[in-house]
Amino acid sequence: MMLADIADTRLDERLLKIELTALGLAARTAATELALASAEAKNSALKSAAAALREKTSAPLSANKIDVDAARAAGRPASFIDRLTISEPRIEATARGLEEIAALADPVGEVTSAWQRPNGLQISRVRVPLGVIGIIYESRPNVTADAGALCLKSGNAVILRGGSECLHTNAAIHACLAEGLAKAGLPEAAIQLIRTADRAAVGMMLDGLGGAIDVIVPRGGKNLVERVQSEARVPVFAHLEGICHVYVDKGADLAKARAIVVNAKMRRTGVCGAAETLLVDEAGASRFLTPLLEALFEAGCEIRGDEHVREADDRVKPANEMDWRTEYLDAIIAVRIVDGVQGAIDHIERYGSHHTDSIVTEDRETAEIFLKRIDSAIVMHNASTQFADGGEFGMGAEIGIATGRFHARGPVGVEQLTTFKYIVRGDGQIRPS
Repeated sequence: MMLADIADTRLDERLLKIELTALGLAARTAATELALASAEAKNSALKSAAAALREKTSAPLSANKIDVDAARAAGRPASFIDRLTISEPRIEATARGLEEIAALADPVGEVTSAWQRPNGLQISRVRVPLGVIGIIYESRPNVTADAGALCLKSGNAVILRGGSECLHTNAAIHACLAEGLAKAGLPEAAIQLIRTADRAAVGMMLDGLGGAIDVIVPRGGKNLVERVQSEARVPVFAHLEGICHVYVDKGADLAKARAIVVNAKMRRTGVCGAAETLLVDEAGASRFLTPLLEALFEAGCEIRGDEHVREADDRVKPANEMDWRTEYLDAIIAVRIVDGVQGAIDHIERYGSHHTDSIVTEDRETAEIFLKRIDSAIVMHNASTQFADGGEFGMGAEIGIATGRFHARGPVGVEQLTTFKYIVRGDGQIRPS
């Protein structure tokens, strides 16, 4: 690189920093106003944004074609293209999602606990917004709407930085959100979109934009999340990987097991709640293994298995140590025979990512052992791991799945995007010496 090029790069970064710092200050100002906004105003903005999405469907569709064509030309895999692609039904689903979030109870101002002390002090714990939330995400344009709406509903301003692969689509969706804010009389700076593909913008967000950002939420692949978790100077809500398991116990119903396993893996292979490993109880393998393998093969899934699984079907490819640790996000699953529920628990403890794990069994006692001992954000009984979704939990939508143990865990919805403060009301009380 020539010295002139280096100088130009440094100038560009300085200009970008000035631009993003201004954006952060605008978000901070908007957050102050939004924290006091009425539920009616916030709901009106969301409903207007949903109406704009429906009225202007052609704009995000045309923008998405540009992004998808570029991704195909770049040789992106099918799972990536699926996450990137929007369609009229997906836009309608996004619009409905905005309306569902509008219909949720407003968490801001909710009194979660209240009590009176012997000295007459009345103490209450009240939900308040977090402030300004930074969202860094990759090839999921729906995150633009979901994240913007959830932050708005919970009284937070948000700064969105989508991936370079969906810049055009994100901009078209964001325009509808901005229209909703304007019609409701709320500051448009409450939902802002960074419109550059420059990766330096991510670093600046992780640094907090001069104290403007209160929390970062990454949505994307392992490399992105690892970078955010290692470099962020503000708190992070995130999960590193979705290595989700389905364990079929000897007490399972075969029909349920077959339906759950195929759905958990194949409904949408590119989502973080997709099952990546199937564990089968050794005591039930003679009844369950072959039908489950057949069902997965029929659905178009590649199977990698241990020696016992390969003996059952010669189409199964050999699994290695990395297969138990891999989030495929594709039509591939690793299959292993384990020694009962304890064998499943041991495997998940060693290889799992604390995201979502499910047991299939009619034995309630065994199910309870699994539910209590598996330390994941979401643990299921007789249900597909693809239900690991805020919308399916009745939250309207989610900003992501958090697998940490502080503040938020599992789907991060409107309640998880608030913190609390204590309000103390007295009548002249003083503390004695």
